[in-house]
Amino acid sequence: MNPNDLTLRPLAGDQEVDLFNQLPYVLNEEIADDLAQGRRRPARMWVALRGDHLLGRAAWWGRAGADAPLLLDVLDVDDALTAPDRVDVGVRLLRTAMATALPEGSDPPRYSRFVPDDWRDRPATRQAVEDRMRIVERTGARPFVERLRLEWRPGATTARPAGRLAFRPVDDAAELLDLMTAALDGTLDAHSRDDLTRMSVRAAAVAHYEKELARYTSPREWWRVATRPDGTPVGFVIPARNDYNAIIAYLGVLPAHRGNGYADDLLAEGTRILAGQGVPRIRASTDLGNAPMADAFARAGYVTFQREIVMRWHRQGAEG
Repeated sequence: MNPNDLTLRPLAGDQEVDLFNQLPYVLNEEIADDLAQGRRRPARMWVALRGDHLLGRAAWWGRAGADAPLLLDVLDVDDALTAPDRVDVGVRLLRTAMATALPEGSDPPRYSRFVPDDWRDRPATRQAVEDRMRIVERTGARPFVERLRLEWRPGATTARPAGRLAFRPVDDAAELLDLMTAALDGTLDAHSRDDLTRMSVRAAAVAHYEKELARYTSPREWWRVATRPDGTPVGFVIPARNDYNAIIAYLGVLPAHRGNGYADDLLAEGTRILAGQGVPRIRASTDLGNAPMADAFARAGYVTFQREIVMRWHRQGAEG
């Protein structure tokens, strides 16, 4: 492909959403509202064009009003191109966009891609996923984790809390931070384990709380601590709403109480609270490698409807 045939540029504005959405992806239906709500900005939404033909696109997502995006969550190329051209277009687009759209000197946000649960078993889908992973790798990123995306819908078979634990609201942020700090001991979650390579256990709990949990606008009265009959806490669950869905945002069992199936009780309580709000669905996610948590979700009536591929950069790699 002649490099001079390509135009690489950000969107001119909201009026180009239809152009941007000419390539298919599950997030297309959210793009316009994300722009309207400030979670996306035209300057962080890039396209590769040959004339009027869209050959590739990339976009970052962030919280409204934030200075920097949190995720590269849209990266697509025209799958009708030849294999070398697909990767070449994607790499050139992503490198150009990263150099302009991201704060100078910062580590690029992680790459996230939603894929079908059986993506490895479907040749065309696998090719598309691996093309995009190859593009990201060519700009310096490496695979980080694969996650299960789970969903519960009204009418699904679900367990009730077994009655062996009592549930109460979280007293305050200090209590939750103490519980989160304790629950990080022996965690199987890849993001938490990565945090623990760079900061103390308490700092990791505080960062998770401040960057995610404290930002939810849903009632904190939903948050629950599970206790044994003598009042001893054994774990906690955080039902919440994000910008898109009701979610099980976080669930933790304290190390001394693992192996007793308490995750089932916590998940049943969190699901009960959200289901009581009349929501059309509840979403959750867990690492593919976290088999105990995946099994708990399955017992609670959650089904895997997608997976998520997560890759990450370090700044020195992205500059190469």
